[in-house]
Amino acid sequence: MAARMGQTKKKVSGGQRKPRASKDGTLGANDIAPAPRKHTRRAAPSRSGEPARRSISAPSAKPPYRVPSMAEIAAVPDSGYRAISLFAGCGGSCLGYRMAGVRVIWANEFIPAARETYAANHPGAVIDARDIRTIKPEDVLDAIQMRAGELDLLDGSPPCASFSTAGNRAEDWGKVKKYSDTQQRTDDLFHEYARVLKGIQPKVFVAENVSGLVKGVAKGYYLEVLAALKACGYRVASRLLDAQWLGVPQARQRLIFIGVRNDLGMDPVFPKPLPYRYSVREALPWIVRGKYGANWRYADAPSPTVSASMARNPANNTQGLELVEALPIPSLTNDLRGGDTRLIHDTRGNRPAKDFTDGPCPTITVGVDGCNSYHYQVVTPRESGELTVPHVESESNITGYAIGREWDRLGAGQKGKYLNFIKPRIDRPCPTVTQTGGITGAASVVHPTERRKFSIAELKRLCGFPDDFQLTGSYAQQWERLGRAVPPVMMSHIARAVRDGILCKLK
Repeated sequence: MAARMGQTKKKVSGGQRKPRASKDGTLGANDIAPAPRKHTRRAAPSRSGEPARRSISAPSAKPPYRVPSMAEIAAVPDSGYRAISLFAGCGGSCLGYRMAGVRVIWANEFIPAARETYAANHPGAVIDARDIRTIKPEDVLDAIQMRAGELDLLDGSPPCASFSTAGNRAEDWGKVKKYSDTQQRTDDLFHEYARVLKGIQPKVFVAENVSGLVKGVAKGYYLEVLAALKACGYRVASRLLDAQWLGVPQARQRLIFIGVRNDLGMDPVFPKPLPYRYSVREALPWIVRGKYGANWRYADAPSPTVSASMARNPANNTQGLELVEALPIPSLTNDLRGGDTRLIHDTRGNRPAKDFTDGPCPTITVGVDGCNSYHYQVVTPRESGELTVPHVESESNITGYAIGREWDRLGAGQKGKYLNFIKPRIDRPCPTVTQTGGITGAASVVHPTERRKFSIAELKRLCGFPDDFQLTGSYAQQWERLGRAVPPVMMSHIARAVRDGILCKLK
């Protein structure tokens, strides 16, 4: 019987919930993987579940933050275990399995842009482009040349926008709506995953979804999903795992289902959290405190220096970079041009609205206030408010000025009042990178020391991807791929736990 989602949990030291097993021994999805604790002397409980700072024992050695290159991952010895992936996206989870020596031999991805990125990073991979609703289990078995029950592992991350804490949640259920480059219903795809699972009968399955599936009104759907997975003939457990405790410099909580086929007589296992976290500074060591920017160059081609225009257009800045020297931040109004289009309505003289290609900023309504300044009404999903902006030479600089003013007013770790973004603290993991963060005016994390959004090269590090991982499409599309993906480093820890705790014991 599934664990009750709404029952009251008793708190234990450190602000963590005490895991409570259901009658059949499975853990409920509210059992958050606890942050590691150290033996402390009179240390106050941590509200956030972070390890206590004062310790009487030496902390575990913390290696420098580094994600292996694609070549290094390809050279990882093959463990002999085989997996397939449904809803594979750009291949983040598949890369994590490869880091653990588990080979993904077949993948399904319906969205063209994601499939293109997957193919670019997995040469020779077998990628099925069909809608999963049209895929029969026997088709998959024929493709991988196996019989039901022979496959080691089935992976999958069914699209989850209707249950995301950043989405419209219940209002979107049962509706066909825009999802990336497609129009489709997404809240029923977990049942399609279960249908394929039942027909293929792998030894183990791993399914990933957003934490919103076990929060609020979505809890009932979680219980429905859990029952469907168990009905396929598996012992199933689920936990909320946070990527920041699994080697990723980003706070990213995800719901992970793991199931083991009933006839194998084993229980699901989950990775143990690491005793340390990585900060934004450790992932991006060129970031310094204070109002300083940086002069960059390509790490694989030391001669050229990245131009100012490349810094202003991070979509072009997709390779690994290294620091040349620290430089003061230049004038915002001259240097912020992100390439996205926002609508700025000029009310003077009832002139028609104009489109300007400027940096990320919500809609601004313009009105006259004095001779040398204008008054702007900023309308955002977060809060309406006013900014007084000095007269600028070109109206196309208005959005750049607005985002700069908002960036300046933010302290480390604070959310914007007018613009819907957050400035990370460089000494802590980055806040969650959302899939829409690359869109102008959308909720987003911004660079902590420079007046801009993160470049794609920086995002890859914050999301646990190799520096040389290839991303295709526009800046917004590349950001979306990273925002939707399971961090490869996080999945590598899950894959190793499944490999060592289950698959190795079946031989």
